Amino acid sequence: MQLLANIAIDGLAYGMVLFVIAVGMSVTLGLMRFVNLAHGAFAMIGGYATAWLAREAGLHFAAALVAGVLAVAALGAALEALVLRHLYRRPELEQVLFTIGLSFFLIASINAIAGPQVQLIPLPPSLVQPVDLGFRTLPAQRLLVIGAGVAVAIAATWVVGRTRFGVWLRAAVDNPDTAGTLGIPIRRVQCLSFAVGAGLAGLGGVLGAELMPLEPYYALKYLVLVLVVVAVGGMGSIGGSLAAAVLLGTVETASKYLASGWGSLPFFVAMAVLLAWRPNGLLRR
Repeated sequence: MQLLANIAIDGLAYGMVLFVIAVGMSVTLGLMRFVNLAHGAFAMIGGYATAWLAREAGLHFAAALVAGVLAVAALGAALEALVLRHLYRRPELEQVLFTIGLSFFLIASINAIAGPQVQLIPLPPSLVQPVDLGFRTLPAQRLLVIGAGVAVAIAATWVVGRTRFGVWLRAAVDNPDTAGTLGIPIRRVQCLSFAVGAGLAGLGGVLGAELMPLEPYYALKYLVLVLVVVAVGGMGSIGGSLAAAVLLGTVETASKYLASGWGSLPFFVAMAVLLAWRPNGLLRR
């Protein structure tokens, strides 16, 4: 029984990290129709920026986290405004080639600046101290990851489905010409959406640094996992991405507990089964 509880709590934490990183790509790919394979690089940069600010600049973890996420969001907005907006109506292959090339450029830049070693983010004592759940003792940082994932899910669902900005975003994607004639600021909506997606990726990179170590090839190493979450959950479906991330994160965690010699094979078998059952995504209609 304790083993099942350990798998559940660790799988939930891992799934929440995958969700926070993937939700930005789900919105970008599903709602904006833009294939951004540099999304993992944004998560990597968010983690590196926070680690540097906390370790070298001496900022408190919370301040470093906010500054790191905002820096990634600003980078995403700058790239969208200067370069990526010109690719929105280009063929998907051109989007893929450019963004994967951007990933390699950012990987090389990070490696040249920070070196190949794994980056550690100093945590305050309040997040390092153990929390007794009765059946398991774990660091408070794991609870922060779970709480942040729930908060991101609620906020993203509310913004996309219940706010004027969400209506503008869907209208700008479905019929940009008509939306523009109705006074919707399409360019502002697109740029802000991309920046928020990049910022969420950076947040996931920080929160998941313990489970997904920060190193130069992070951007490619975990990109496949994020793409799987988006595909299984359904592009543009925030609830689907959450369900897919938690389910696949639990499968991956269970395989490490019960069959570590099989590596990530159970993860990809689960992906194949879920896509065969729901090819449009778990919650995508």
